[in-house]
Amino acid sequence: MKHQQQATVAVVTGAGRGIGRAIAMAYAKAGMRVLCGARTQTEIDGVTDTIRRAGGTASAVVCDVTDAKSLQALYQTAAETYGDIHVVVVNAGMAGSHTPLADIDPDEWRQVINLNLIAAMEQCRLAIPHLRKAGGGKILLMGSGVGRNAMPGTSAYACSKAGLAMLCRVLARELRDHNIAVNEIIPGPVRTRLTGIAEEREGRDEQGHPILSVSDEWIKNPEDVAPIALFLASLPNNGPSGQSFSLNGRDLGRI
Repeated sequence: MKHQQQATVAVVTGAGRGIGRAIAMAYAKAGMRVLCGARTQTEIDGVTDTIRRAGGTASAVVCDVTDAKSLQALYQTAAETYGDIHVVVVNAGMAGSHTPLADIDPDEWRQVINLNLIAAMEQCRLAIPHLRKAGGGKILLMGSGVGRNAMPGTSAYACSKAGLAMLCRVLARELRDHNIAVNEIIPGPVRTRLTGIAEEREGRDEQGHPILSVSDEWIKNPEDVAPIALFLASLPNNGPSGQSFSLNGRDLGRI
């Protein structure tokens, strides 16, 4: 099947809710064609239905980012539906429990690393051939300031995000000659199901333990993160790469 390239094509994982949903909707509103991937069919169907009702173009694919075959099917569907892929947003992730290392279940530790870092690597690895075929593109990784600041009880999450930050830099150097930019977005505190941050209990988990010290931070909604993802997607492929773009209101070392 031949495709006429009329707009930028983006693949967004973790698009069923939170930051991923907000980015997918912002991309579609800007005229991009969006392939939304997530584990829950009803959630991504809701996102794509909303986009289509607003006049945008989007498709939904149920995807487990920890499964390589599922990821391959995600990218293949995007290519078959829209042609070339230009932007990949690696957003799916989890925080895990707020537990000191001495008390944590090792299986939970591995699960966080697997989803936040290993699966992110696979999303990038499998996206690269598609971006090369398109003549270049962009990979956006959803990082965290916690990956730069030692916080008790966050060892798995912090290590996964620290690894992701270095993956961004390494990939940027590896892919520069292929006209592919790789950058990291650091949203800071956002009201999502992953962070557990809400108006009435900012920065605390269900047991009341502090997750982030956010007393003097800008507590964002997912929609507040979308503009920077849209900005980075709009830049030239030979523009900034290997960079971290933070929405924190203070130095990353003082979160």
